[in-house]
Amino acid sequence: MSVVVFFNLFNGLITGAFYALLALGLALILGLNNTINFAQGTFMALSAYFAYSLAPHLGFWGALIVAPLLSGVLGLVVEMLLVRRLYKRDPLYSLLMTFGLALIMQDMIRTVWGPVGVPLSIPDALAHPLSQTYFFLTGYRLFVVAVALIGTGALFALLRYTRLGIRIRAGNADLETVASLGVNIYLLRSANFVIGIIFAGIAGILAAGQLGLDPTMGDGLLMPAFVAIVVGGVGSLLGSLIGGLLIGLAAGFTTAFYPAASEAVIYLLMGLMLIVRPRGLLGQEGLLE
Repeated sequence: MSVVVFFNLFNGLITGAFYALLALGLALILGLNNTINFAQGTFMALSAYFAYSLAPHLGFWGALIVAPLLSGVLGLVVEMLLVRRLYKRDPLYSLLMTFGLALIMQDMIRTVWGPVGVPLSIPDALAHPLSQTYFFLTGYRLFVVAVALIGTGALFALLRYTRLGIRIRAGNADLETVASLGVNIYLLRSANFVIGIIFAGIAGILAAGQLGLDPTMGDGLLMPAFVAIVVGGVGSLLGSLIGGLLIGLAAGFTTAFYPAASEAVIYLLMGLMLIVRPRGLLGQEGLLE
């Protein structure tokens, strides 16, 4: 029984890492761009398909670097042509626009790569179990956790120690004051949007190597990522990370004893959080109260 519980908890941790990476990108875009990006899951899938096409030429490692950057370039085009026009309107407009964009992008993926799922090969060195007893501890799964932690650390370092990051943080606090100081807020928002899409791209490639690759692969991870933001606290990137890992572990633990409730427990956890602490674990007071 202990092995079964550990197996499901570790699976939950891996899935939670995907939630966390996706939630970090969503939280970035929601904070500065004031955009509820329902296309985030589709950008995630698109990056994975980019990696699938690039892997035969660049290898897995090259595709892991290049594919999220390509998704970021596409995200920049979307932000400049579509999202930017809605900044002065109610966020509901951006929600509807990105929802429609997600449907269009999914159809484009089906047209280019086909509707049937395809495998994304991972390096042989990461595919083997590290222990005969704990067969589920593979190098790839540990690599996923490591990338999630390193990526999060890199994002926090960028926001804390670089000029761009400091401007993003200041813009989250008071965008009008940042604009009055001579900062081009349109370029700032564009850069922030691209960073958020890149995180979705990384999550997509990692998830494809673990869960498989199909045009709608991001749909199953998108809503839990939003839940992670609520649980961790709207406005807190660290909260989004903790929220993603927490709901992943909760789902994994539930799977060990009652698999049918593994998805419901995510939303139950969100409901309890909204009752007990409406602003989330690390959220700013007043955002959900």
